[in-house]
Amino acid sequence: MNKATNMRKIDLKIAIWKEGKYYVAQCLNVDISSFGKTKKEALENLDEALALYFEDAKAEKVSKIEKPELVNISLKYA
Repeated sequence: MNKATNMRKIDLKIAIWKEGKYYVAQCLNVDISSFGKTKKEALENLDEALALYFEDAKAEKVSKIEKPELVNISLKYA
């Protein structure tokens, strides 16, 4: 039996935004992020980082995120 038949599918939620001249892609289910010069490059780099993460991590460690909402807050600091 090869690895492909044993693979499970995991649905992940990704947030992506521009920070300076780079795009940042962050997985909301696990604490993994990456970046790139384009959205596509950032997502490809994140995909590679997630693949490496899941080589060693158990899928049970994935937090289930449903309907995330982006909220702006203001923080006062000294």
